[in-house]
Formats: sequence, C-alpha cells, structure tokens
Amino acid sequence: MSETTKTPEPVLQVKDLNVKFSLRGRVLHAIRGVTMDIYRGESLAIVGESGSGKSVLTKTFMGLLDQNGWVDSGSIVFEGEDLTTFSAEKDWLRIRGRKIAMVLQDPMTSLNPLKTIGKQIGEALMLHQGLKGEEADKRIQEVLLDVGIDEPARRMKQYPHQFSGGMRQRVVIAIAIACQSQILICDEPTTALDVTIQAQILQLIRNLIHKYDLTAVYITHDLGVVANIADRIAVMYAGDIVEIGTCEEIFYDPRHPYTWALLSSLPQLGRKGEALYAIKGTPPNLFNEVVGDAFAPRNPHALNIDFRERPPYFDVSPTHRVRSWLEDPRAPKVEPPEILKRIREQGGSLYEHC
Repeated sequence: MSETTKTPEPVLQVKDLNVKFSLRGRVLHAIRGVTMDIYRGESLAIVGESGSGKSVLTKTFMGLLDQNGWVDSGSIVFEGEDLTTFSAEKDWLRIRGRKIAMVLQDPMTSLNPLKTIGKQIGEALMLHQGLKGEEADKRIQEVLLDVGIDEPARRMKQYPHQFSGGMRQRVVIAIAIACQSQILICDEPTTALDVTIQAQILQLIRNLIHKYDLTAVYITHDLGVVANIADRIAVMYAGDIVEIGTCEEIFYDPRHPYTWALLSSLPQLGRKGEALYAIKGTPPNLFNEVVGDAFAPRNPHALNIDFRERPPYFDVSPTHRVRSWLEDPRAPKVEPPEILKRIREQGGSLYEHC
C-alpha cells in the first residue's frame, strides 16, 4: 500500500458533481453532489450496489454519458482543464483512450466480431498516436505479450471468437493500455469470468499498473475482491459517496451503516448453518428528491435527523471521511455489527493486500 505519510498528488479532482438524466418526461438525479480526489499512482475502488451510480460517475470522466444525460453542475478537473466544459467530440478525443482509458466488463460486447484483434488494437494506436504499418504491428505485439497472450504475430490476425472469455478480456485490456494512458478505469472487469480466471485478470491488471505507472479506478460491488487490489475504497450509495478511506480504514474501522451492511454481506464472513446477511429494503427512487440520509429507511440505527437533513462529511482521520450523523459528537454511541469482528479473525485470508 502507498505510504500515507507522503502528500499525494491529485491526478483528477471531482467537486460537487451532479449528473441528471431525462427519462420519459421525468428527471433522474443519478449523481448527487459527489466530491473526491483521485491520486496519481493509486488504485481506487468504487463499491456499491447496482444502480448506485458507480459507472455513471466514471463515464463522466470520458464524456460517455448517454444522450439523455448531462452534467447539471460541478467540475471534473484533469490536467488543469474542467472536463465538464467539453462539448465537442474533438475535445474528448484528446482525453478518451489517450489519457483516460476504460476496460468494460463484457469483452464480447466490447470487441467487434468482424475485425481481427490486431486491427482493433491498431485503430486505437492510429487514432491517438498516429502509428501504422510495421510500427503499429510492433506495438500491437508488445501489448499482447504484456497482457499474457503468446505468439502475438499469429494471434493478432485472429478474430474474437477464436479466443476464450479470459483471453478476450486480455485483448480488451491490451486496447486500453496500448496508448499508455494515465488513468485506467476497470468497470467490473471480471464479472463475466469464472473465479480462477478472475484472479489471473486482477493480477494482470496489478502488474500493468506497476509497469505503466497507471492510476487505476475499479468499479465493483464485491468488497471481497477490492481487499486485494485497492489502496483506497469509496463506498457509493444512491449517487453519493457516503464513505471513503484506505483499505485498512474501510475494512477495520468502517463508520457508515451502509458500509457495515456491505461488509456484513460478504460470503467470506458466513458460517455454516447461519443465514447470510442481506440488506433489507431497496435503494431510494432517484426520480424523487432525496430528503435526509438516503440510507435512512434501510438503516436500523437511523436517527430522527437522518430523515430530515442530509449529513455533512465528518473527518475520521486525514484519509478517512464519512457522511453519517452517527459521527456527530452529539450522536449516541452505536457499535458496528458483531459479524464485522470476523474480519479481524479472518484477516489473513480475507484481506491480504493492505
């Protein structure tokens, strides 16, 4: 893990970001005032239930929102420019793929079945670096070797259907790293793969992060996965980051009841004969205005103020902050669920990275 004693350098800064979508004549408030920094060289994991806004947030970094979506307010500062001011595609082409790249979760929908993988990697090199011919072929073979695909001169002439699911995901990663971008966004990169291949792909991404000096942003719903890959974790709920801190802080000293619930749901903490913990209720409807703490209706420890006023951020440490009224000095003392003590008991097997 990165040393916390050094002052980290932000590579991308998000401030009070609000993203909305127009659907069937109604407005959905998908991202609700997110503020966060992403530091150079770190691995940041954004975790939360499906629909919490993880993918929408990172799509704004690359100008990939659907046509019915827009940034309503806020800023995303990267290399001194506010990306929310971009309106022309030519502006985004300076960033997308060249400076910020993305690995999507399903390689079959990411790759064109009618083109060889060499041509698909070559398109990125031609668009962003102007490489073609022998120079491009040499770079294509280099990145194929980097992602663990042997015989690159032969394999670059093959089509996606000639590769297994794990190998196709390696090709998608090769396209993402070909132009040596600064930030690599991994959107559930192992969801479509079996468990043994998942571990290989995650190890591959870790190796590439070190080799290319990348800043990585992982999107996942699986806290068990991020324990082994992330330096910091941002917990997202209903379009907002409710807690953010280092791996050690989120796993060993979580403060938000939603983080408690996510950790309690880890299968690794289950015991034979006991029912696996499940979070009761459903996330709020973001077509409606969220009053107070969005998690309050599902929170057994909710205070009266949680239903009336949105909590501010409270600093737990210089690297750990949480949006919860339970951190207010006037709030009653509430202990985390007993099940979370098992994280310390199983620390060697559950939590190896930090």
